[in-house]
Amino acid sequence: MRSLVLARKIHYWSTLFIALPILLVLVTGLLLQVKKQWTWVQPEEQRGTPTDSPITLAESVAIMTAHPEVGISDWEDIDRFDVRPSKGMMKVRLEDGREVQIDLSDGRILQIEHRRTDLIESLHDGSWFGGDVSKLGLFLPAAIILLGMWITGIWMFWAPIPIRRRRRRMHEANQEVAV
Repeated sequence: MRSLVLARKIHYWSTLFIALPILLVLVTGLLLQVKKQWTWVQPEEQRGTPTDSPITLAESVAIMTAHPEVGISDWEDIDRFDVRPSKGMMKVRLEDGREVQIDLSDGRILQIEHRRTDLIESLHDGSWFGGDVSKLGLFLPAAIILLGMWITGIWMFWAPIPIRRRRRRMHEANQEVAV
């Protein structure tokens, strides 16, 4: 019975340390699960025209700098390119968190939307709070403690079962003796 008391105490006090980090991981994880279904998290993917001669990255930058609504001046404003030839489009993630989708065949801008998945992912893994310091110093220990809580929770669930069975058998045996 001592192991159950110890497991309960570990389980109880661990909750205090991990409550906020795990809540943040849980909420951001839920948002990431529905990112394709909820355009607030990630813009809907538009379809371009598949082509054998797509525009180049340099041409896409020139196209975006020519459109004032995009608001970029050069390569420095771009975080990354995601080229999808089978869908005839390219996604360009800007440093300010927006995403520009461009048709690969003619360079037409299909959409400009704010993309929140990168922010949500950095909150999810803890890197938003200070890189590896918070990621490895807070979120990793919280995950390890959560694993310990899972183990103690399983132990608190399973450990009493044999005790209850033994008591039930003893009670039944006592009932038979009394008869």
